[in-house]
Amino acid sequence: MNTVYFDNSATTRVDDEVLKAMLPYFSESYGNASTIYKLGRENRKAIEEAREKVAKILNCDASEIYFTSGGSESDNTAIKGIAYANRKKGNHIITSKIEHPAVLDTCKKLEKEGFEVSYIGVDENGILDIEELKREIRPTTTLISIMFVNNEIGTIQPIEEIGKIAKENNIYFHTDAVQAVGTLRIDVKALNIDALSLSAHKFYGPKGIGALYIRRGIPFDNLINGGHQERSKRAGTENVAGIVGLGKAIEIAYNDLDEHCKKIKELRDYYVEQVEKRIPYIKINGDRERRVPGNSNISFRFIEGEGLLLNLDLKGICASSGSACTSGSLDPSHVLLAIGLPHEIAHGSLRISMGKYNTKEEVDYLIDSLVEIVSRLRDMSPLWEEFIESEENK
Repeated sequence: MNTVYFDNSATTRVDDEVLKAMLPYFSESYGNASTIYKLGRENRKAIEEAREKVAKILNCDASEIYFTSGGSESDNTAIKGIAYANRKKGNHIITSKIEHPAVLDTCKKLEKEGFEVSYIGVDENGILDIEELKREIRPTTTLISIMFVNNEIGTIQPIEEIGKIAKENNIYFHTDAVQAVGTLRIDVKALNIDALSLSAHKFYGPKGIGALYIRRGIPFDNLINGGHQERSKRAGTENVAGIVGLGKAIEIAYNDLDEHCKKIKELRDYYVEQVEKRIPYIKINGDRERRVPGNSNISFRFIEGEGLLLNLDLKGICASSGSACTSGSLDPSHVLLAIGLPHEIAHGSLRISMGKYNTKEEVDYLIDSLVEIVSRLRDMSPLWEEFIESEENK
C-alpha cells in the first residue's frame, strides 16, 4: 500500500536538493566549526552562509539569527530568555489561548516562578481579540507572544497590528512563526517583530534544527549554557548538516513561494468544495480567507476523530485529528474549544494539510475515502441514529 501524506503541518519530507546539500557534512566536511583548522573553518563558512539566507528572508541582520534544535527550543529561549532578562522592568506576559504547547507550557512554568500571564481569547474563526489584548496591557508587561499562524486551523493572526501595539507600548513582541515560514512572506522590520521562531522541518528541511531571530539590543538570558557557540547565546557543538539543510530549504521555499502556494491552495479549495458537496453535517473550522493555503480543518458531526484517523490509516492516508487522544487525553483540542466548538463536535475534527508533493489524484482518493468512512462510522454511531430519528419526527 502506498502512503498518501496529508499531514504537512506536522512535518514534511526533506527536499531532494536539501538532502544533497547536507550529505557532505556527515562524512566529508565533518569538522567542528569552532576549530581553527581548514576542516573547521569551511564548516564555519557554511553555517554563516545559511545564517545569511535566513536573515535575507526575514529582512534582518545575520547577527540577529541564532540556530537552535527547533521551534520548541526557539519559543522557550525567546519567552524565558526575554522574561528573565527583563524581570526588573516587569513580570507580566501576554499570549493567546490557542498557542502551541511550546508557548503555553512555557508560560505556565513562568507562572510558577512568579510571572503573571494573560491568555487572550479568539473569535469563532480563531482571530485574536485585539481589544482584549489592549485591555490586558499593564505597566509591568514586558512581552507579548502571539503565534503567526495557528498549527491546527491555519488562521493567520493580525501580526502587523499586534506589532504596532507592542511598539507603541514599549513591549517586546515575539511570534511563533513555525507554521508561517515557508508559506508567507515575513519582514520583521515592517511588522515590528522583536523575536521570531522557526523550524526547518515545516518547509521541507531536516528535523532537529530551527532558528530564532532576536532583534539586536534586546537582552535575553541563555537557555543552554556551556560553550561559546552562537555568539555565546546557545551552547553546544553546531549541527552543521542541519544548519546547511535549513539554509537550503528556506532558500528553495522562497524562490518558489508563489507557485507553491498557488498549487496547494487550489488543491485545498478543491478538497473543501468536494467535501461540502458530498458529506452532510460538517463544519469548516478557522477563517475561510485569513488562513495559510494548505490547511483545512473540518469537523464531521456524529463521529470520533480517532476512528476517522484509524480508518484513513488503513487506506494508507496520513492526516491529523483535533483530538489529543493519541497523547492519552480524551479532551478535544484546546484550539477548537477556544473558538467555541462544543466537545462532541470538536472530537470529530480532521486536519488536512497539503504539501508540494501532493497531487489531485491523491486528493480525489482522500475525498472518496472520507465519503465512505464517514458514512460507515455514522451508521455505527448511536448519536447519528438518534439524530436521524429526531429529524424524521419533525
